Amino acid sequence: MMTGKEYVESIKKMRPNIYKFGKLIEDVTTNPHTSEHVKSVARSYDYSHNPDYASIYTCKSALTGKVAHRWTTLMDSMESVRGNSDLKRHQYRQSGTCQGATCAGWTGLNALWSATYAMDKDLGTNYNARLKKFMIDEVEGKSMALSGAITDAKGNRALRPSQQPNKMSNLHLVEKRSNGIVVSGYKVQICGIAAAHMVICVPGSGYGESEKDFCVAFAVPRDAEGLTIVECRTGMDRRYEEEGWDVPKNGTITQAWLFFDKVFIPDEHVFMCGEFKYTGKIIGDFAAIYRAAIGACVAGQGDVMIGAAISMARANGLSQKTFQATLNEMAINNELTYTMGIGATALGKQDPSGLWVPSPLQAHANKVLVGRVPYDTKVKCIDIAGGISETDCFPSYADIQHPSYGKKILEGLTAGCDGESRGKMSRLVTWLCNGSGIPGCMHGGGSPDGAKLVVRAFTKWEDFAKDAQRIMGVPEGAIKEPETKK
Repeated sequence: MMTGKEYVESIKKMRPNIYKFGKLIEDVTTNPHTSEHVKSVARSYDYSHNPDYASIYTCKSALTGKVAHRWTTLMDSMESVRGNSDLKRHQYRQSGTCQGATCAGWTGLNALWSATYAMDKDLGTNYNARLKKFMIDEVEGKSMALSGAITDAKGNRALRPSQQPNKMSNLHLVEKRSNGIVVSGYKVQICGIAAAHMVICVPGSGYGESEKDFCVAFAVPRDAEGLTIVECRTGMDRRYEEEGWDVPKNGTITQAWLFFDKVFIPDEHVFMCGEFKYTGKIIGDFAAIYRAAIGACVAGQGDVMIGAAISMARANGLSQKTFQATLNEMAINNELTYTMGIGATALGKQDPSGLWVPSPLQAHANKVLVGRVPYDTKVKCIDIAGGISETDCFPSYADIQHPSYGKKILEGLTAGCDGESRGKMSRLVTWLCNGSGIPGCMHGGGSPDGAKLVVRAFTKWEDFAKDAQRIMGVPEGAIKEPETKK
C-alpha cells in the first residue's frame, strides 16, 4: 500500500492535461486550485498506515486476501459496503467536503463486477476476467485512486443519445480495432479527477439496441492522449490563490468536464462494448451502492457543521447550552441519512457475482432525504453562527494583514475569543453553508426525481391497499382503481 508521500509523487509524474480559467495546470500537486484536494487524498493513504484508523481505511481484499486500501477492493459483503459509508463519513470529518478520487470510480468498478459477470455467463465474453486482472494488478496492486465518469453532457433531454444533433454530447464508440476501441464524447461534473490515477467510465443510463454505440465501459489513465479536462469554477475559487485562511485549506473537492477526442482504450481496459442489455444493471447497482453511502457523506459534513456551530456560539460569547435544542436537531439529521444508508446496506443481498448490492428502495429513499435534510442542517448552523457567517461580511485576510487598519479589524472581530479565531470559524461556516464546501446534496449522484421513480417502482402499493382493506373487512375487489380516461 502506498503512503501519502508516494501517492503525491505518483500524481506529480502524470502528464498535464487539466485546465482552469483558460490556463493549463502544469502540476496538480502544487497548483492552488487542485493541490489541496491531492493533499486530502494523500491523508487517506497515510491513514491506511495509522493503527488508529487502519480499520476504516483498509480491509482484507476479497480478490487477493491481502490488506489493501479500502477504495481499491471488491465490496463482497454487508460489512464491506458499510465500510464504504464509514470511510466517507470519516473523510468528511477531516476536510469538510467530498473526496472524489476514492469514491465514484471505486463504486463504478464494483458495479462493473456484477455486470461483467452476467455478460460472461450469458454471452461467453471475458470481461469479468479482464476486470479481475485489472483490479488485482493495477487498482489494488498499484494503490490507485480512481475517479468515476458516469454523467454525459446528454444534450436535449427529450432525445435519445442516437438522436442528438451532436453525437459528442454522449460518450460513444468511434472505432473498433484489433487491440482495443476508440471513444469520443463528453463526460461532465466529474469529482476528484485532479487527484486520480485512472478514470472509470460507465454508461450514464440504461440503453436499448439503438444506443449500443453508447454502451461502453472502460478504465483510462487520467492523463491519456486525447483526453482534455477542464476544472469547473466553484464559489470562493479565487480565495484559494490567496494567502491565509479566508477558506479552509484542507482538501477542497475538484470537479471537471472531460472531453474525449478519439481516445484509444486497449482491450485489457475495456469492460463493455455494445452489450446494451446490461447497461441498466450497471447503473442500477452503481446507484444502490452510491446512494446508500451518500447518507454518510452528508452526515460527515454535518458533524463538521455541528462543530463549527458550537465553536461560533462560543466565539460569539455564548454557551453551547443556549443552542442545545438546535444542535440536537442537527445531530438527528446527520444520523437520519447515515442510518438510512446503513439500513439499505443491511437489507441488501449478495449478487451471483459476489457483489453485495444494497436494497434499491431504501438506497434511493436515502437519496431523496439527502436532497433535503442537509440543507436544514446548514440553516441551523447559520442560525447559531449569526449574521457574520450568513453574510460573510467582514474584510479579507489580506486586509487583516494591512499595517494601518488590520489591527482594527481584529479588534472588531473580538468577542468570546480573539478576533482571528472568531474570523476563522465564521469563514468555515460560510464555506460549509454558502460556499464551495457544499457537496452536491440535491443532484450529486443523480437527481431526487430519478430516485423517486425507483421508490415508486419498488414500493408495494397494492399490497398496502389490500392490507388496509382487509383490516377493516372490506370485501376484496370492492374498492378498485378508477379506469384511466382516454
